[in-house]
Amino acid sequence: MSRTERTGARRRWPAWVYARGEEPDYRFSFANERTFLAWVRTSLALLAAGVALDVVDLSVPDTAQHVLALVLVAAALVAALAAWLRWASAERAMRSREPLPSLGLAAVVTLVVVGVGLVLVAVGIGSLR
Repeated sequence: MSRTERTGARRRWPAWVYARGEEPDYRFSFANERTFLAWVRTSLALLAAGVALDVVDLSVPDTAQHVLALVLVAAALVAALAAWLRWASAERAMRSREPLPSLGLAAVVTLVVVGVGLVLVAVGIGSLR
């Protein structure tokens, strides 16, 4: 029986992650999974914010409100996809004993949220006059 068969790597999905290297310390895999779940929670929060922004009646022009809601929903989709890609690439790097990759997506998500907030403030203040 080969090492791959003993560890069950052929039966685990995605195979491109698990078919390479050795099993890392389970604590690191759990930490990687917690990071994945944190990104999923962030994605859900962005999605909820986008839906709320589209539903709530604000003193902001309808077009701006819809566009900002779409930006938040798009950021939610990107964050969800990035969560999975980051988890998979980190798991594979740990299995191969390589340095952990960096996607740098946190800065992008932060800039999107700050940008939406600034636009809402600018448009909201402009509509008060």
